[in-house]
Amino acid sequence: MRAAQLFDLTGRVALVTGASSGLGARFARVLAANGAAVVLVARRAGRLDAMRAEIEAGDGRVLTVSADVLDRAAMRAAYDAAERAFGPVTVLVNNAGIVHSDRALDLSEEGWRQVLATNLDAVFFWAQEGARRMTAAKTAGSIINIASILGLGAGKGVAAYAAAKAGVIQLTRALALELAFKGVRVNAIAPGWFVTDANRDYLASSAGDKIKRAIPVGRFGQDGDLDGALLLLASEAGRFMTGTTIVVDGGQVVALPG
Repeated sequence: MRAAQLFDLTGRVALVTGASSGLGARFARVLAANGAAVVLVARRAGRLDAMRAEIEAGDGRVLTVSADVLDRAAMRAAYDAAERAFGPVTVLVNNAGIVHSDRALDLSEEGWRQVLATNLDAVFFWAQEGARRMTAAKTAGSIINIASILGLGAGKGVAAYAAAKAGVIQLTRALALELAFKGVRVNAIAPGWFVTDANRDYLASSAGDKIKRAIPVGRFGQDGDLDGALLLLASEAGRFMTGTTIVVDGGQVVALPG
């Protein structure tokens, strides 16, 4: 089979959370460019409108839903809207997340719970709802959870984020084990440092220079560096993969001490 056929997503319906900017926006563009109908979920309606116009200009099929991933009623409404527009969701990209920079002794209970709720709880509930609908529709599906290398090796000032992303990796394994016989694959991608709106200023600082020096390939992640992992897990190319976490970090985890 030719690569173009192997990675083709024609007929798939992909829902991406946190799709209005950053990695989520890139995931949406790539899925649409490879044939999937895409459902973009995020809070910022204006940015979603811009994304919709861009994808439609490239002849993509797209639906936008303005919703907070912590709102369970909005979550169910997003899946309902996707089904009305395109049919059952068969690819879920659990991408929405927030970051923090509080040291452990300064992190408030509210801050801790907000990070865990967005970065771990929402991942579970969107995956749970997606899997329920995939199995009810008797259609094979792929759930792709976006983790982080900080779920594999912690740093200072990211206690809640690191704990949540480590939880995402273990949750991915647990869900994969339970859902495999139902035809639903569950995998994760653990990106390294990619420049986004959320960290652009930080990575441009002296702290960013220090991080870059610790990346064996000598640079931060760029647009396109996650495309291959995404398409592998979303398409027939990855049909025998479940429960795995693909690390895309320029070798940074390999270079960690110990």
